[in-house]
Amino acid sequence: MIPLERLRDSFEGVIPSVIATTDADGMPNISYLSHVHYVDEMHVALSDQFFSKTAANVARSGLATVMVVDGYSGQQHVLDLVFERSETEGETFERMAIHLAILESRMSGIMKLRAVDIYHVEDCRAVPAAHPLVEPEPLVLPDRMGRVARLTARMSDCSDPETLLDATLVGLDEFFGYRHSMVLVPDGERGGLTTIASRGYDQFGFGAEVPPGRGIIGVAAERQRNVRITDLSRGQRYIQAVRTMAGVEDTTPIPLPALDKPLSQIALPLVARGRLVGVLFSESTERFTFRHRDEVALMVIAAHLATALSFLSEERERAETSRREKTEAPAAETGSVPAGRRIAVRFYPRDGSLFVDDDYLIRGVPGRLLLHFLEDYARIGKQDFLNREIRRDRRLQLPDFKDNLETRLILLRRRLEEKAGPIMLERPDRGRLRLILAGRPEIEVVED
Repeated sequence: MIPLERLRDSFEGVIPSVIATTDADGMPNISYLSHVHYVDEMHVALSDQFFSKTAANVARSGLATVMVVDGYSGQQHVLDLVFERSETEGETFERMAIHLAILESRMSGIMKLRAVDIYHVEDCRAVPAAHPLVEPEPLVLPDRMGRVARLTARMSDCSDPETLLDATLVGLDEFFGYRHSMVLVPDGERGGLTTIASRGYDQFGFGAEVPPGRGIIGVAAERQRNVRITDLSRGQRYIQAVRTMAGVEDTTPIPLPALDKPLSQIALPLVARGRLVGVLFSESTERFTFRHRDEVALMVIAAHLATALSFLSEERERAETSRREKTEAPAAETGSVPAGRRIAVRFYPRDGSLFVDDDYLIRGVPGRLLLHFLEDYARIGKQDFLNREIRRDRRLQLPDFKDNLETRLILLRRRLEEKAGPIMLERPDRGRLRLILAGRPEIEVVED
């Protein structure tokens, strides 16, 4: 029997599988399956969505034969199956339900998974090649874990979250050839995610949002599970899911960076000590970019990134506390509000949206932060702000603010840099922000 582990590329669902059963009179029945799922070395799972004839035949005999096809090489294998049990919860059910939720995200629950059927694999054999004299080219697999070691070593050298984010995305490009990637963090208010770092797109998209549970990114965050799609060309429902994720149908202030025609995507939740700190997402214009072994490698990188982000944020807070306890914090720089051009700032408290010169900038926690800085600047000419001071300022009244401060400041600073407008935030040294304005801010708070 051929080990199922060698057939992992045949369980991607790129090419539909075929299931054959027989009735009480020995009459065969053949149906197509969208996906056969690998469970372990001796088991596979099929979704409980067969046509009635197939379901009746399996219920009678408990036997089925399935042919799976490797979408990468075209090699076929036949599996003899014996039904063992049905499951409506658990690891396998959750993984298959997520897969179906992504592919059918615009079908209004019509294809909701009822159950998964677990089958024992009695035998697995290769289908003889149509032209046995033609030798297939040997498949040379790259050393994924060696590249993981080099990238995580580089990540370990980073001393702050912003450098860590950039080093991770650059490393995915350099070591693995994943040209288009991004990191998103929970927004803390609306339950969705916000883009904080990206690479390989025409626009950085800092501040672009993904609603909770929407598309591959939203599902990965909501379920805290990896989501991988190897071939997005199989039907319009796949493309529809991608268009929805990219904000084509939703009116979003900042469009999410996205390829026009991606064929492979993967999203991995970043979880540290049981808490979601973000999502690592990558996509490609090629099929089979993210195979099973790529997912395993990215799981190690995602775990390292989640732990490092959490650790660096906490380390920075401890360092700031220690410095404040040992020395008197330097007085924040103040100065007169400059003359010159008028900078129109409009703020909406309902969702924290902030506009500069009638141009949308950002919303949520970063929007409230910038308003806080601008109000102090306009009132007393204050330019320098300490992280520790920001955390203790009760005027902000922001939920879960302490845990999200570092990433929110990174997002705000990057968004200001991307806009290249009259307002900038600089980091003169660790734990300190400096507000730079090319004019006189005039703030309008609009209650709606």
